[in-house]
Amino acid sequence: MKQDFFTPLRLGLRALGAAAILGLAAAAAGAEPRHGIAMYGEPALPPDFVSLPQANPDAPQGGRIVLGEAGSYDSLNPFIVKGSPATGIAALTVETLMGRNYDEPFTLYGLLAESVETDPARTWVEFTLREGVRFSDGSPVTVEDVIWSFEKLGVDGHTRYSAAWKKIAKSEQTGPRSVRFTFNTEDRELPLILGLRPILKKAQWEGKDFTVAGLEAPIGSGPYVIDSFEPGRAIAYKKNPDWWGKDLPFNRGLYNIGEIRYEYFGDSLVVFEAFKAGDIMSYREANPAKWAANYDFPAIASGDVIKAEIPHSRPSGIEGFAFNMRKPVFADWRVREALIQTFNFELVNQTLNAGALPRISSYFGNSVLAGDVTNPAAGPVLALLEPYKDSLLPGALEGYSLPVSDGSVTNRAGLRKATALLEEAGWTVQDGVLANAAGEPFAFEILLQIGADDSIATANIYVEALKALGIAAKVTVVDSAQYKERTTGFDFDMTHYIRSLSLSPGNEQTLYWGSSGVNEPGSRNWMGVNSPAVDGLIATMLTADTPEAFTQTVQALDRVLISGRYVVPFGYSPVSRLAYAKSLHYPDHVPLYGDWLGFQPDVWWVQE
Repeated sequence: MKQDFFTPLRLGLRALGAAAILGLAAAAAGAEPRHGIAMYGEPALPPDFVSLPQANPDAPQGGRIVLGEAGSYDSLNPFIVKGSPATGIAALTVETLMGRNYDEPFTLYGLLAESVETDPARTWVEFTLREGVRFSDGSPVTVEDVIWSFEKLGVDGHTRYSAAWKKIAKSEQTGPRSVRFTFNTEDRELPLILGLRPILKKAQWEGKDFTVAGLEAPIGSGPYVIDSFEPGRAIAYKKNPDWWGKDLPFNRGLYNIGEIRYEYFGDSLVVFEAFKAGDIMSYREANPAKWAANYDFPAIASGDVIKAEIPHSRPSGIEGFAFNMRKPVFADWRVREALIQTFNFELVNQTLNAGALPRISSYFGNSVLAGDVTNPAAGPVLALLEPYKDSLLPGALEGYSLPVSDGSVTNRAGLRKATALLEEAGWTVQDGVLANAAGEPFAFEILLQIGADDSIATANIYVEALKALGIAAKVTVVDSAQYKERTTGFDFDMTHYIRSLSLSPGNEQTLYWGSSGVNEPGSRNWMGVNSPAVDGLIATMLTADTPEAFTQTVQALDRVLISGRYVVPFGYSPVSRLAYAKSLHYPDHVPLYGDWLGFQPDVWWVQE
């Protein structure tokens, strides 16, 4: 089993320690073209680096990996709101100006762009394209393609692109291969956000409606091209032998596998059975109880399948049942707190996970970004919260802790607290049914997707507990296409919600819980968070000019989010559990983010 255990000290030294000094040095140097850019301080890798630390530059090339997906797809365009796109298109076939090193909190190095330049205040950014960068059809990637891609994605693309586009005051070509973006908003992350924008071919979309989901794949400049696909059933990618970036140091040891294929199945149980049968080559197990009990099939015993636990130092993020606060029944925080008190995490954890998962107690738990949300706010964090104190919910300033039950089915303490809160909010039991003053019963639907087996089991336990309060909750399970459509349009009462968070939170926070997304279909603010404190702290975070100020602002934001009672939190895992065919390999050095973006299949290779 390969492991590379990280500690908060390592992260602190790399991400935050000495970054202030380096940041001052960079500011003194002024604007100049650089090989990379970090959110704070300097890039860890020098201009002449050989490869990323988590990559094996000597990895064998070729071979094939088959991976499994639960659900289906009906689109080859992952950059728009409509449709359910096939897995892998953006990551494998479309390139960006810069690439992320997942062994650092947030640092980018040149890909399509050979250099990046910005002023100390980051009021503008300029990228210079490499000579010879080409799309997969052999045509050159031009400055015109870059400017068009930014505007097309910002105006007609997915909601996630629009916020950054609105912060661009001017786009201009400054040389044969260089382009500059000038900003109208103070936001230190913008140069990095733009560095990660996908670059598409303008000529491909002339005279076509970019917003319509379909089976025409965007022409990209990435390492792979689509080899074959069957809508909803499978998609295969093959390595492009003429890929312009194959010799770039950033790419050495990446994208080693010759063919990457994704097979689609009805649900996760079928995916696992396909893995046991050898039809797919790797399986990621989220349930620790199943990890301990279900991996005794012959391929494990013979050594043909390997089990590995891969640690990480990234935040826990948030996962749980999200309240749609656009629904009047969930508008009152006391109601949401009552339903959180009713959720018996200890029983669920023991029943489904053998009690192995710690509970999510903070959106940024398991990282240096997490403060102590259970105790009163103090110092700089308190000062950041003070301007919003009139709009903050109980717990943001005083400290907020999730309930802990005795693990029994009855959960009497939790139900007593829930009943009292509901009565305060105007809900009382009338003829065995919880109802408001108008006699309207408390009833809601939990929307889930086919294949989300643990979520469905959790919801069923939850529904039984809610019955004790007189609440009629029902579980509705739909296919992936219906689920996508309903969540995109916020057509649900409660649903399973998961947001993975990085060690460098930024503009995506607005997409996740900014008030601008409350009424914007396709927004990831599924809960309908509309908080002046959340909006204000995100803005402060984006303008923080030291690592200390940044961390303190994230800690303040964390307190507002957890005390907002927007989600009934589940548990999280500090490790990823991967089972894979013995022909698959990955480097001994596991990146800071562990098994996350940029790991499988990116740094893996095939060797019999």
